[in-house]
Amino acid sequence: MTPVDSILTRLLALHPKRIDLSLDRMWRVLERLGSPQRRIPPVIHVAGTNGKGSTIAFLRAMLEAAGKSVHVYTSPNLVRVNERFRLGGLLVSDAELADALAECERANGDSPITLFEIETAAAFVLFARHAADMLLLEVGLGGRLDATNVIERPLASVVTPVSMDHIEFLGDTLEKIAAEKAGIFRAGVPAVIAPQSVAASAVLERHAEKARAPLHVAGQHWHAHVENGRLVYQDEQGLLDLPPPKLFGRHQFDNAGTAIAALRAAGIRLPVTAVEQGLTRAEWPARLQRLTAGRLVSIAPAGAELWLDGGHNAEGGRAIAAALGDLEERVSRPLILVVGMLSTKDRSAFLRNFTGLVRRVFGVPIHQDKGVPVAEIAAAAQAAGMTAEASNSIEDALAAIGRLGFDPPPRILITGSLYLAGEVLAANGTELL
Repeated sequence: MTPVDSILTRLLALHPKRIDLSLDRMWRVLERLGSPQRRIPPVIHVAGTNGKGSTIAFLRAMLEAAGKSVHVYTSPNLVRVNERFRLGGLLVSDAELADALAECERANGDSPITLFEIETAAAFVLFARHAADMLLLEVGLGGRLDATNVIERPLASVVTPVSMDHIEFLGDTLEKIAAEKAGIFRAGVPAVIAPQSVAASAVLERHAEKARAPLHVAGQHWHAHVENGRLVYQDEQGLLDLPPPKLFGRHQFDNAGTAIAALRAAGIRLPVTAVEQGLTRAEWPARLQRLTAGRLVSIAPAGAELWLDGGHNAEGGRAIAAALGDLEERVSRPLILVVGMLSTKDRSAFLRNFTGLVRRVFGVPIHQDKGVPVAEIAAAAQAAGMTAEASNSIEDALAAIGRLGFDPPPRILITGSLYLAGEVLAANGTELL
């Protein structure tokens, strides 16, 4: 066990409940630490249900293409906790992360605190220690009571698409969830609202107006759409004809547009060349990521495509299915899903998006307390009209796909959970930098 693991294990014992939304514990530990959140670089704060990480990936790539130094805080991690903390472009080292966590542990003492709160406090300690031009800060869950929502005045507050997820914590309607996301809006701070459903957009706009946050709403104040395979972005400052995003899928055009809108609303002017380079350089693992080498790739049928996506809710499934439909139009292959999910997610709503697209579904386990039994995943796929079976592991599923003898070789998508995606990347030996 590493020093980082040892500290996290001790801290988990202080407040074993995984999620408990409140800012009281956060304010307490930050005060004991000397309020590091007041000494960090300028912030763009990003909430939403889907697309937060991709939007941040585009923001980071564009800023770095312009020569800016960028800190990033995201969650969850896929393989190592270090992935959550990026300092000036590099993942934090084990030694520096352990030191920051130890400082937070001393400041907190034996007071109750959640693991995410202590990690967020450590992030602020790290970001306060290192100068940078910008900090991209991702909300962990919700917004109003999220541990990141202690920033007094970010440059911009962004809400990516809102959909039904985490209903046990955020509410059982889209309107309630949107209201929680809107809790990051601040007076005088631009509120950048990505393309939304009518219901979510109405709530977000109403809360932004109540908070006296200037509105920058997709479809009203800025527009991003696909034209001849390119991204066309337009707002009151003019029109940009840009290359398609590197990240695959139609939804990534919206995420890229949201990133551009956020920079402009924040008053950050980048050369067009930096925007172009950022779009074509952005990296975000486990979001329709094609795996081309590694242990699992070698197990898959010869000539097969192996894709990975951590999508896990109904709207995420819709975006993935649309992207797979586009792939099918370009190069037709039999589509196979390998799916593992948590019991807290609506597996039926997620899987229904793929009806009519896939030849077969394989349910696989996730090594988490709330992993859904593989037989239940197979049953949910069958109920949605798909041929499905259970496998004991990803390796077993890939081997079984090979025995099916598809010609041409299949397109295989492993999906359903970011936890599963992390297990896949680790098993495949894919390095995250």
